[in-house]
Amino acid sequence: MHTPNYWNSTPLDQLSRDEWELLCDGCGKCCLHKLQDDETDEVFYTRVSCRLLNNKSGRCGDYENRFSTVPDCMDVASMTDREMKWLPTTCAYRLRSESKDLPEWHPLISGHPSSVFKDPTSIRGRVVSETDVRESDLQDYIIRWIEA
Repeated sequence: MHTPNYWNSTPLDQLSRDEWELLCDGCGKCCLHKLQDDETDEVFYTRVSCRLLNNKSGRCGDYENRFSTVPDCMDVASMTDREMKWLPTTCAYRLRSESKDLPEWHPLISGHPSSVFKDPTSIRGRVVSETDVRESDLQDYIIRWIEA
């Protein structure tokens, strides 16, 4: 059983595995390829997703095996606060690491798992798989509808 509003009162590193997983809103944005400007360190999101991302659900198609299947998969649970800056500004893990509130569409607030799709920057139906894009062309897929 979770304490009410545990996400506001429990530090990220003290969440149980179940609480950690519930904090994920299922947006899938962490599964998008990102590019970083070498001069400014600015991070740019592309609309190119990991091959494991299910574009309709916004969820990983092989979540339990993702690290062995995709060696450079982002391990959010092991990220430092500084590394969380790579996550989108709407990400619950990043928001909580910055002591910010979750958005009203977050499933823990709304009580509905599908409410994540009310986020105006939802990626559902808006991305292409990395299997369809050459790595050298990633810069052609940079998107502006997600803040990094």
